[in-house]
Amino acid sequence: MTDWPKLSDAYGSAEAVPALLDRFEADPAGVWSELMDRLCPQLDTAFPASFAALPRLAAIAAAREPDERRWVLLAAGPIVSCARRSAEGVTARRFHSAEIAELSRLAEECLRLPADIEDYTALLQTALAFRDVEVWDERLDDLAHGAYEVDCPHCGVDLFVAIGEDGFFSCSDDYASRDDVEKTPLRPADPSRLAGVGKQLYDMARADGQSELARRLSYLFGEAACPDCSTVFTVADRVIANTTL
Repeated sequence: MTDWPKLSDAYGSAEAVPALLDRFEADPAGVWSELMDRLCPQLDTAFPASFAALPRLAAIAAAREPDERRWVLLAAGPIVSCARRSAEGVTARRFHSAEIAELSRLAEECLRLPADIEDYTALLQTALAFRDVEVWDERLDDLAHGAYEVDCPHCGVDLFVAIGEDGFFSCSDDYASRDDVEKTPLRPADPSRLAGVGKQLYDMARADGQSELARRLSYLFGEAACPDCSTVFTVADRVIANTTL
């Protein structure tokens, strides 16, 4: 049995976590923010109590129908992503491997349901966390939000790479607040030539009926050019280079 008072969360002692998990089980959407404030604030920090909560989160998710478990998976995913950042987390991931495998299975069931691009991408990112796919388990949902911020690998200038409703281009100025920004079009990858995680994500999106996300993924794993120095680079490579693991 977990000795919660001896564990820590973002507020200190984790003695309040069991009752919070009970409330979360009854109302995942309504309690999600409060739970994450304690177990995974800013979605990038986890604590001993966070890892100890994984079995309960897996049980809550398993007890729900696929269309009712989204918020539970979105609670467990960031905790699992954070596990790689500490020795304690790596150990916890091994210790809870069975629960994480179950969460992975449950997430993949949810991905088959109809969803808008934002909800689907959030769940796909969570599924990648359970598979231990680095970077994209935290940075994939930027595709739904429309832009990545990276730097040029040659001249170092900060760049916006828009992929979505605003278009498909790179620029070195804030295109959201100015109309005269120079925009350099992106070059999408040929889907037939994608490999590795790019192919995996593209194929998953297509199989799940997410054609717009698949289109955006072809740009994410395609090429951009720096508008300042004309250096051509792969967008995904710069996202990886600008991500702290």
